[in-house]
Amino acid sequence: MGYHHLALATRDMKAIDHFYREVMGFDLKKVEVGPTPQGGWAKHFFYEIEPDRFIAFWELHGPAFEKPFETGLSKAVGLPEWVNHISFYSPTEDHLREKREMWLSGGFDVMEIDHTWCKSIYTRDPNGTMVEYCVTTGQFTAEDREIAIKAVTSDDVQQSRPPKSIQMFKAKDFRRAAV
Repeated sequence: MGYHHLALATRDMKAIDHFYREVMGFDLKKVEVGPTPQGGWAKHFFYEIEPDRFIAFWELHGPAFEKPFETGLSKAVGLPEWVNHISFYSPTEDHLREKREMWLSGGFDVMEIDHTWCKSIYTRDPNGTMVEYCVTTGQFTAEDREIAIKAVTSDDVQQSRPPKSIQMFKAKDFRRAAV
């Protein structure tokens, strides 16, 4: 079962719109505007990431929301940025390369990791949340499942293999090379 939408708060809707609509290419489909239970009001923007699946952002207004709040998913709870992140599906490695070029050409630095069973690219959205595209490159085995089930109740499990490779791509280097 898929989800309908993931909703997050933002303090910079213009930057979020640029990233998710103009760079990521998601279609802004709907905004809901209305009062909030705490007083004040809000705009709730829905970006379609695939048919009938959305990422949504709250722009909050009024005295209850004037105090600064952190919008980065991990930073808001005091964790390293890589912990809480948003990962989008990439069907092929070619698609993953296209998304890497999309982010770089949009001015966003990219980290690429070959995790041995999947490959991922990462950048940060304007909220400071890590965003990922990931393609599965390996097959899951019965042993993978057994280890995962054991790890739910035990710390006596072998560490995973380290990533096959980690590469950093700077947007400024990409733009210079593309000229």
